[in-house]
Amino acid sequence: MQVKDSNKKRRDVFVLAGVCILLQLVLAPYVVVGNGHPNFALVCAGVLALSIGGREAVIGGFAAGLLFDLTSSSPIGLMSMLFTVFSYVLGIEERNRFADGFVSSLSSFGVGSLCVLLAYHLTMLLLGDASSFSDVFMMSAVPSFALTFLGFLPFAYRQVHKAGKRHGISGGASSSHRGGQHYDVSNL
Repeated sequence: MQVKDSNKKRRDVFVLAGVCILLQLVLAPYVVVGNGHPNFALVCAGVLALSIGGREAVIGGFAAGLLFDLTSSSPIGLMSMLFTVFSYVLGIEERNRFADGFVSSLSSFGVGSLCVLLAYHLTMLLLGDASSFSDVFMMSAVPSFALTFLGFLPFAYRQVHKAGKRHGISGGASSSHRGGQHYDVSNL
């Protein structure tokens, strides 16, 4: 007998949002490398876009960007716009992309988050918040990207592990046949 838990996705989203909000408000201001801080709101938007996609991810990305705008000294609406576009591009397939594997989700998030952080810091340069392009790139954008990417790793690992259980994959390929590899498809 298979029971469908219709509130599981909603519960997972609220737990993810709560953890990311807590980390953004409590931890992020105190972890500094150069002028860069980790952006857990971006992590939340990325996890939503890669795990759910579609309209829910875009709305979640906008809300995460608005949270970042309200808790930082940036212009209100800048990160909201960037996160909305980021969530739309990553979540356009409307499927769980964590099921594709750990490396695939890391590369998608890495490229997208680097673009978002570069656009944010370049906009702040145009607004007079920084003095030079090298200051923006080397002292703000790259350290922010590195810290945000490190903050994304535990969330991605958990989502990939959860997606593997859901799809019946017990650790990927195994080599129990003579030198060959096969996948466990018994639970599909």
